[in-house]
Amino acid sequence: MKISLIQHSFKGSKEATINHTVEMIKKSNGELVILPELHQSEYFCKSEDTKYFKYAESFEKDIKFWAEVSKKEERVLVTSLFEKVMDGIYYNTAIVFDKGKIAGKYRKTHIPDDPGFYEKFYFTPGEKIEPIDTSIGKLGVLVCWDQWYPEAARIMALKGAEILIYPTAIGYLMCPEDRVDELCENENTKEEKEKMLNAWISVQRGHAVANGVYVAAVNRVGEEKDNSGVLGGIEFWGNSFVFGPQGEEIVRGGLSEEIIESEIDLKAAREVRKIWPFFRDRRIELYDCLKNRYC
Repeated sequence: MKISLIQHSFKGSKEATINHTVEMIKKSNGELVILPELHQSEYFCKSEDTKYFKYAESFEKDIKFWAEVSKKEERVLVTSLFEKVMDGIYYNTAIVFDKGKIAGKYRKTHIPDDPGFYEKFYFTPGEKIEPIDTSIGKLGVLVCWDQWYPEAARIMALKGAEILIYPTAIGYLMCPEDRVDELCENENTKEEKEKMLNAWISVQRGHAVANGVYVAAVNRVGEEKDNSGVLGGIEFWGNSFVFGPQGEEIVRGGLSEEIIESEIDLKAAREVRKIWPFFRDRRIELYDCLKNRYC
């Protein structure tokens, strides 16, 4: 299977960003094309502001648009959209299109609330973790903050997901020039940035090994300012990647906008599971504690 990760930046408006994204999709070669988290707009969760709920009003229209792109390009397309169910209930939702048809959707399950990533203000947590069947395989689509949870990856794999997919928006906090405090000083050192990036890559690489599956994550790039005055904004770090079932790095992007492409062999992953039968040796009778908040 050929995979294309569309690593791009926000272009100042929804229309310009979408047009640019579509052109990148046309230039790509993958049977499976994956877009970053909330790829139609700026990452608006940098601050808490009710004005951004209007972005979810076009959800149905957005679905029709991306379905048409998937159909024209004859691809399986993983999108990330802002879904409105009713006033007060909104989801961070990945919709998977299979050559124009909706194959399924996943609502982000783990919702962060950190400086610059105030997602609990906007999103209701999703209700289920289920793979999505497509013409090219069973996709375990999760979203960004879900990356840090081995439980979500394991559930997807146990339910038959052949590849774990993470649309993502993550980067370094940018502080205003006139702001000096512990957050800005500690998180902006070169050493701390390297730790954060390596942690992000390593935990997902571990999901690949522990579950004997491919893992693909696509992140946005570029600097996005925060107009609230609390933070300077976020510098998205890119580094989109694909890892194989033994943790091997197949491809990894850089800090700039690019189409990152790779080829994977799902049959090979199944053979790896026969050699490393981690699922066989799970001691499920000892895991009841995982259902509790703490043990």
